[in-house]
Amino acid sequence: MSHVDLTLIGKPGCHLCDDARDAITSVIAALPEGSPRVSLSERSILDDAQLLERYADEIPVVLIDGRMHTYWRVDPARLRTALLEAS
Repeated sequence: MSHVDLTLIGKPGCHLCDDARDAITSVIAALPEGSPRVSLSERSILDDAQLLERYADEIPVVLIDGRMHTYWRVDPARLRTALLEAS
């Protein structure tokens, strides 16, 4: 089984970040058996000056295996497809 690293970049108190987290966890939970194993990590732009400089106007940002997948809003169908294809 393959492995996918998914990173959510945001900040505390960001309602779009909360929505993104909810969408991500729902998509991961609904992946079919045999799908890649997904590790979700979260990073705050408030804890990292480089992330703040790069993503301040785009949060939430979703990275799949270190590459930008989306920002602002998470489309669950598009995320599901991307996770399944990442294997």
